[in-house]
Amino acid sequence: MDVVRLLWNLVNCLAAAVMLVLLSPVLLALAAWIRIADGRGVLFVQDRAGKDGVPFRMLKFRSMVHDSVALSAQLGIDDPFGLIENDPRITRCGRFLRRTSLDELPQLINVLRGQMNLVGPRPDVLPQVAVYSAEDARRLEVKPGITGWAQVNGRDDIDWPQRFKLDRWYVDNWSPMLDLRILLRTALTVNRDEPPVHVDTLNIARQQTLSVEEPSSGVSRVA
Repeated sequence: MDVVRLLWNLVNCLAAAVMLVLLSPVLLALAAWIRIADGRGVLFVQDRAGKDGVPFRMLKFRSMVHDSVALSAQLGIDDPFGLIENDPRITRCGRFLRRTSLDELPQLINVLRGQMNLVGPRPDVLPQVAVYSAEDARRLEVKPGITGWAQVNGRDDIDWPQRFKLDRWYVDNWSPMLDLRILLRTALTVNRDEPPVHVDTLNIARQQTLSVEEPSSGVSRVA
């Protein structure tokens, strides 16, 4: 299986390279649109957890205003990485990009670099990975993906406990054929309606518990 996975990783890199060449006109057009409509900062770059929790710089087309995480405090959002209904942090371009998943296209560069695959659990932000349980962390046993089993089975319309469950199933049942099946389902559902917003109560509760316990334990964390 290790040989199969290694070969599949190489196939992913090759596919990403081909897609970057073929989609270069689309990428340039989207970059120009964002630059003209929303100003500088075409790309959103954020540290995410890769395989085995190793951080890497994930790329996306920017779909939110600058300093969106900091702005969440002003809006009274408990989860700075979550969304709210009619989120004012999402730009006009961003709503289209997120609905069509075109904001994820720059991650083909991450795939080419070997940091991601086309299919896998979505890479999570480091502060949330820091509070994973051992069972949750099983999703880190494989490379993260641009799309994944949880994405084609609900995406933002499911809560985090269900995502963790789906990601564990993917890790336990992985095969190249499963990845191809997920890619096909992704292609058939690219232009989707806006899903209802789910508050990430699991990670909010874990972060609150952590902030209470850390002063007494002397442990500090860097987000």
